[in-house]
Amino acid sequence: MRKLLIITAMLLFGFTNVNAQDEVLFGLRGGVNFSCITGDNVDSFDARTCFHIGAVLEVPISDKFSFQPEVQYSCQGADYEEEFFEESVFRSKSLVTYEGTVKLDYINVPLMAKYYVAKGLSLEAGPQAGFLLSAKDEFESPGDSGEEDIKDFLKGFDFGVNVGVGYKLEGGLNFGARYNFGLTDANDDTTRLDNSSYKNGVLQISLGYFF
Repeated sequence: MRKLLIITAMLLFGFTNVNAQDEVLFGLRGGVNFSCITGDNVDSFDARTCFHIGAVLEVPISDKFSFQPEVQYSCQGADYEEEFFEESVFRSKSLVTYEGTVKLDYINVPLMAKYYVAKGLSLEAGPQAGFLLSAKDEFESPGDSGEEDIKDFLKGFDFGVNVGVGYKLEGGLNFGARYNFGLTDANDDTTRLDNSSYKNGVLQISLGYFF
């Protein structure tokens, strides 16, 4: 992660020097995440609502194109609910609901290309590297609840592609909507999680400000 941040910083300084005649914008952005986990055996998973926050740098390349690297904290994962019949000592069966939340925390580094189709309105796309900070399974069932650390079962690096749209006002206020398609199989423990494939998917709605 340290190497990637150093390389990103070098790129930023390079773009800043090359485009010294243009206005390089620094900003902050944050908003809501609607995250999910796609792949095998995910019928019980639902979207988890959470948030993201981070820093943004927009480097103009031309009148229409900009390069926008970002660093953001993003909480992701999914909610789930499963129902099954449990047999008692008297051999009677009752329906039991088992529910919880897979909580995944990432530091993400999106590298976005922006094309302005009209004044202030841009289409955006680019790759994203993610670094897993923590992973927990918070669960609850009748008579039992708790939280389990599952970071060792998941890959520490996540790669994906973002596509989205943004709108920037002249005063610096900006809005955006973006979807991240996770391309990395997060499963790093085929014993615990079988050979199932799990990938991140996140819809982000953002509000930001360029200084």
